[in-house]
Amino acid sequence: MSPLRMIYLALAVWGALHPAFWHIKWFMAEGVSLSGLLVGWHASAASTALAWDLAIAAIALTVWVLAEVSVRRNWAALWAIPATFLIGLSCGLPLYLFLRTRPVD
Repeated sequence: MSPLRMIYLALAVWGALHPAFWHIKWFMAEGVSLSGLLVGWHASAASTALAWDLAIAAIALTVWVLAEVSVRRNWAALWAIPATFLIGLSCGLPLYLFLRTRPVD
């Protein structure tokens, strides 16, 4: 595996674990409430801007993944879509880059 692919994979793992730590910490303090989490995302203008920024970037990544998969037939790259929406963009984007840069058969 190339050094670049190892970096992408490490970033995907970090992007899954680090935000999860903060989500777990928040859930332990506030209770497990998705509606409460959504309220937290819109607690201020800054957090609302960040939430929209991430949502728009996640949608853009999804469009990119779908467009490239339809051309390159790299079906494994589709894993980046659920990773993005179930874990976060910080995991989905580097995961997609990792899957996209695999050696061609």
